[in-house]
Amino acid sequence: MKRSSGRRLYCFSPPVMLATLTIESFLAVYTLWRYRLTSVSRLIVVIFICLAGFQLAEYFVCTGYGLRAEQWSRLGFAMITILPPLGLHLAHVLANKPRRLLVAFSYLTMVGYILVFLFYRTAFNGHQCEGNYVIFQIGSRLGGLYSVYYFGWLAIGIGLSMLWAQQLMQKGRAVLKSLQSIRALIVGYLVFLMPVALVNSISPQTRRGIPSIMCGFAIILALILAAYVLPRMGEIRRTKNI
Repeated sequence: MKRSSGRRLYCFSPPVMLATLTIESFLAVYTLWRYRLTSVSRLIVVIFICLAGFQLAEYFVCTGYGLRAEQWSRLGFAMITILPPLGLHLAHVLANKPRRLLVAFSYLTMVGYILVFLFYRTAFNGHQCEGNYVIFQIGSRLGGLYSVYYFGWLAIGIGLSMLWAQQLMQKGRAVLKSLQSIRALIVGYLVFLMPVALVNSISPQTRRGIPSIMCGFAIILALILAAYVLPRMGEIRRTKNI
């Protein structure tokens, strides 16, 4: 493993990756145990699984266990590629928007990128574990297109959520839980995007590790979904008395 001098962001170290993986996996299992499988709970569980899957891939890239680093990189990027369409889909469900052609298109683009990451032989030029975050080396052209895909769908999801929150405000207390939940989703996305922007402005060299750093902060989004959105929009499983 390469050692580098200077300040390190130890909040993204392999032990913390493992702790984050454990928390996100626990949240997925807890959600399945606590809530009925509705559209909201299904989407949130898949978000937890994808976040945990990327942490798992990062951890094994850095530790060298199991599959080769290239294979873990492919798996990790497949996991995070699913997240922007999931967020857009969840926003539609929370705002009760039945027409979801945009969601279908986002999933279609998602499938394209997943196929590229899983099967395109030169999708990755290499990897580098800095001991604090992982740098996945993607070809410059593919990396640029992927950034447009990833941040583009995130921006669309956040923008539509803000628009729908304004619409829900006009409907009064009848949709209060939906309004609170979609606001929480907006906050969840912003609180893991804004720290990434701050980290990269303070230490520009970390831009090469943006996927790793983003998923380190994404635990905040996971906690907001589990502690705020699910209690309002999820359906608790009822146990039968024997």
